[in-house]
Amino acid sequence: MREITFKNEKLLFSEFACLSEKSAGRSRVEPPCPLRTDFQRDRDRIIHSNSFRRLKHKTQVFLMPRSEHFRTRLTHTLEVAQIARTIARALRLNEDLTEAIALGHDLGHTPFGHDGERALDAVFSDSFKHNEQSLRVVDILEKDGAGLNLTAEVRDGILNHSSDGAPCTLEGQVVQFSDKIAYINHDIEDAIRAGVLNESELPASAVKLLGDTKTKRITALINSVLANSSDKIRYDSETKKAHDELRSFMFEKVYHKQEINKEKEKAAFVIEVLFKHYAKSMTEREAADFISGMTDSYAIERFKELCVPKEF
Repeated sequence: MREITFKNEKLLFSEFACLSEKSAGRSRVEPPCPLRTDFQRDRDRIIHSNSFRRLKHKTQVFLMPRSEHFRTRLTHTLEVAQIARTIARALRLNEDLTEAIALGHDLGHTPFGHDGERALDAVFSDSFKHNEQSLRVVDILEKDGAGLNLTAEVRDGILNHSSDGAPCTLEGQVVQFSDKIAYINHDIEDAIRAGVLNESELPASAVKLLGDTKTKRITALINSVLANSSDKIRYDSETKKAHDELRSFMFEKVYHKQEINKEKEKAAFVIEVLFKHYAKSMTEREAADFISGMTDSYAIERFKELCVPKEF
């Protein structure tokens, strides 16, 4: 089956796709699987990892919502993977590589979303970025320190999925675009559900170009990528402008909104207290690894144990 997949990729893939057979490989050489390509194995290793399972209890935007319909870091990851697979398939890129990168891109995210990330970065003497931590998770922390030994292309895509990254494969670029397509439009939906945003507030010019529903906007963004990408993943200029306008709007009206920030400041304080405590008994690097791997609820439990008196 593995050899058949190699042959099919050569027949079906674009000249710009990353062929599984041409992977730069793993840092530790392993015997090949007779059924799966290395990218397929990477996808499976990520799905079966402890870090992937913990994503279901980590914040996307809204901290510990009472409704189960709000997105978590896990549902965000799955939505990114689905959008990325759609784009990769249409552009005849390597869907397995794309999916593996997408599923692994947020494995190193802290509890409490980007607010937890900023809080940990503020107290850690070294810098802390979730994309770098995601790579550290798959390289070192998973499997009790053995890591997942992923391929170079998947590791590169995970590390470089953020806005300032430059993935070495088109598949990595697809995930980079898909991450923003997913979080902007899905966060709009969650913000409306939470009552902190009304759909009528969305920028009129962006809505006019991209559409007045989540589905229309995602479709428009994907279609622009498909129509304008070849050796590089890109939007046309008007779509990019509308995308950037929506993104700026979300930062101003939702991500930095005062009503939400009140709770985010509490979450940041939890991270700060935990870090200062654990950094006394372990290295700062170990404390950052430990805290970033926590779920929201586990971080709060540890905070209560440290700071809330117990009944005698």
